[in-house]
Amino acid sequence: MGLALGTATVVLVVLLWELVRPTLVGELARARERWARRDRALAPAGYDPGRERRAEQRARKLLRSCVSEREWAMYRDLGFLSVPGGPRLGAAEESAAYAYLIYPHKPLVAYVPASGELLNEYCVSFPDHSRPYGSSRLPDSDDVLAKWMALTADERRLVGEANMHLPGRQVDPDRIRRDLARLDRWEQERERRARARRPAARGARPPASARADGSVRAA
Repeated sequence: MGLALGTATVVLVVLLWELVRPTLVGELARARERWARRDRALAPAGYDPGRERRAEQRARKLLRSCVSEREWAMYRDLGFLSVPGGPRLGAAEESAAYAYLIYPHKPLVAYVPASGELLNEYCVSFPDHSRPYGSSRLPDSDDVLAKWMALTADERRLVGEANMHLPGRQVDPDRIRRDLARLDRWEQERERRARARRPAARGARPPASARADGSVRAA
């Protein structure tokens, strides 16, 4: 009796499933279509997924054309810029009393090059009001260039209008210290390569060259 009742229950469930399955499949198809229409409505008209990448490539070219060769190499290799501040803005970093780290879409970080002491964060932003679609943020390299130009053109005004905070408000101090250590190693390696490329010191004995008769003379 129990076996027959269980069999009848299974058969009833199967029959009910066959009855409701077309309805469920149809509802699922209609739901998917509604989701697709909603996604198309939310997507910006004419949106091109590759536009962000091309914008960043153009921004990198512009940044490279504006900053020094050293600064471009630093940004290319490390992902940030270090710019001396104060009266010696633009001078050698090691001779400046303080300097700034410029990150894409993060605050300027002031620090002391001689000791690595972190001073302040200066929150500045440069939104892109010209874009009718997508994010209002500038491409990373454009944001770095905008901060670099504002800082080198009028440091006092930029930091005066920025929101100032103690280190660690938005940028992890440990990350900054790691980046400063990376910058120090990068500078040392750059100097080592520069020394290797320098010509021999004056007064060094010139290499010998052979005369036409086979004798040797100084070049």
